[in-house]
Amino acid sequence: MRTFQTLAELAACTGQEVAVSDWITITQQQVNLFAEATGDHQWIHVDVEKATAGPFGGPIAHGFLTLSLLPRFFESSFEITGSRMGVNYGLYRVRFTAPVPVGSRLRGRMKLLAAEAIADDGMQMTWEVTVEREGSAKPVCVAESLVRRYP
Repeated sequence: MRTFQTLAELAACTGQEVAVSDWITITQQQVNLFAEATGDHQWIHVDVEKATAGPFGGPIAHGFLTLSLLPRFFESSFEITGSRMGVNYGLYRVRFTAPVPVGSRLRGRMKLLAAEAIADDGMQMTWEVTVEREGSAKPVCVAESLVRRYP
């Protein structure tokens, strides 16, 4: 895990890949719980038997489940000791570029695109996050994420 002392120290990395998270495994239980939480029970996600005979050869994770992992990727890859909290502020672009079969291992690559001062000595950061699936050359999700951090 990479450590930054201040928001300014992190902001100095604008234009660079700042961190790569650890790999995490997507389980059927996670997919089922996400379906319960969101009400998205489409068979390609939750019906293992039908999904196995379907176009992906098995159940796949929801795109929004993959997207919801971004905070986890951030928290597992770097810390800012001089920041008491961060909040998700929104997204500019999101693309789900490939399916995520259950059992896949994913990780996030975080590139800092911009860092701008905001009120209360905070900083709004724009990140390009590329979610990779182990063994695949094509990412499964690419998103521009806005995060506000406060000292």
